[in-house]
Amino acid sequence: MKHRLMYIELKAGFADNGPAWIGYASFSKTGATIYFNGQAFRSLKGSGIGANYFDIETGDEYWISGIKKNGEDRHWAGGGTVMIDRAAVKSYLSEVGKTKYPAHFEICDLLPAEQTTDHNFLEHQNLDEGADFEFPRGRSDIIKRK
Repeated sequence: MKHRLMYIELKAGFADNGPAWIGYASFSKTGATIYFNGQAFRSLKGSGIGANYFDIETGDEYWISGIKKNGEDRHWAGGGTVMIDRAAVKSYLSEVGKTKYPAHFEICDLLPAEQTTDHNFLEHQNLDEGADFEFPRGRSDIIKRK
């Protein structure tokens, strides 16, 4: 799996002040699913408001992007601590061209960015089959998984 340093922010219930993380994410073979910190995310395909992905287990919406070189990953109206994976600090500093991370960052230990058996099952079932929550609906009425 391809790994990349990413910025992830929970939007569901928080607007622009949700918990946020920087760490390594990996991608499915097709690139349709992003794995990060024990979670799997699928695109909202442009139908989200302030979010661009959803957690396939909970339906919670997230903003996911590559890291910004200027360090301003949060929305301009948001704020708060950004957790950065201990394993990603050196790469982050190298990518942004800094020698130390911003004061609003806090080091943490994240789970591996990999697909689990549960993720595999959820990715390959129809969205309406046995869901414990209502899946986000897009402009085309429903987001389909391959």
